[in-house]
Amino acid sequence: MPLIKLYQYILAYLAKQVIKKYRPMVIGITGSIGKSTTKEAIKIVLDKFFPVRASYSNYNNEIGMPLSILNVRLSKHRLRNLWRIIRQSWRLLVGFDKNYPSILILEMAADHPGDLSYLTSIARPDLAVLTAITPSHLQFFSNLEGVAKEKTTIIRNLASNGWAIINIDDLTIKQYKEKIETKILTFGLSEQADVRAKEIYLDQKLLVNKQLKIKGLGFKLSYRGTTIPVYLPKVVARHHLYSVLAGIAVGLVSDLKLLDICEALKKYQPIDNRLTLKEGINQSIILDDTYNSSPKAAKAALTTLAELGDGYPVRRWAILGDMLELGNYTEEEHWAVGKLVAKLKIDFLVVIGEQAKIISRAAKTKGFPIENIFIFNDLAKAGKLLQEELIKNDLVLIKASRAFRLEKLVEMIVK
Repeated sequence: MPLIKLYQYILAYLAKQVIKKYRPMVIGITGSIGKSTTKEAIKIVLDKFFPVRASYSNYNNEIGMPLSILNVRLSKHRLRNLWRIIRQSWRLLVGFDKNYPSILILEMAADHPGDLSYLTSIARPDLAVLTAITPSHLQFFSNLEGVAKEKTTIIRNLASNGWAIINIDDLTIKQYKEKIETKILTFGLSEQADVRAKEIYLDQKLLVNKQLKIKGLGFKLSYRGTTIPVYLPKVVARHHLYSVLAGIAVGLVSDLKLLDICEALKKYQPIDNRLTLKEGINQSIILDDTYNSSPKAAKAALTTLAELGDGYPVRRWAILGDMLELGNYTEEEHWAVGKLVAKLKIDFLVVIGEQAKIISRAAKTKGFPIENIFIFNDLAKAGKLLQEELIKNDLVLIKASRAFRLEKLVEMIVK
């Protein structure tokens, strides 16, 4: 047996034994996008009322998820990591940790067929949250149907009395709804959603010094005939509302009061690099969305860019890199993003990487001004352009797959 497989086997065994001994309620979260932000929203909702622990960072695969269950964070030192795992497992399994959480919130990633069957065999969810099913990680799946089959494994492997918390606005998930045999609570922006956000508005204004101030997002929460106003002072993107609504849904099936849930959510804010606002050079505004990218996430970020500053004297920059792991859909999806850039109120397009050039070609074909398109393979040159060109109230979206490390570009242009 290869060493890495032995390591995974040991971790899985230890995690299963901890689950068996402490019997926490397991909330499993999967989907093509939005897992981490949904995890944070759920944690904020439940944290005030229950002993809760959520997956650390992106500990969501066959190694990371068991480590989350054991509450071990890795360092760069292998021997130190091994000692941490042994010591913590001994403490949990031979001794008894009276502070072990009654609820575990676990991200469950699925990049290959069979990933979710493996993860749910370690920690069978009592609640399963399905965020969205989109064309991502497609190089290991034949098509979107393959992704859907894998992602919905989390619901098929639910505990018999479990809850499926699903995004009803996602067409692929909606088609699957009738096959779900457990209890269901849906969330979304459409009228079909049980937990719904409506009358959404962006709170922004021009200050006396003509600086644009983007303050937050508000909406009315609708659930079973009850409507409550909700204001999120650190959220600016509509698509982040799906994470918030999922958190509300989990709170409701956990028997929390709606007002208490909404009060807790005032503390919610997106994780850094997931479309967070930063003060840029020359009084520009940076939309840092550099953590990762996929077709649906890129389109949502571009839509947010177009909505921000609407009606105000601003210029909008879209800085886009390659979207990886799309397999046979690579050209089609990059082309679709380029078409959207041309359609929206975006003034400048900067692309970085080979596949991102498809975005620029599509935008040009659809009428985007060629003089406002800039193509780079080098982050430093892209950063130099932005340092020279950005002015007050420029809105700058930066987004690409994780491998491109565009957070380095953000560092070049934040104040």
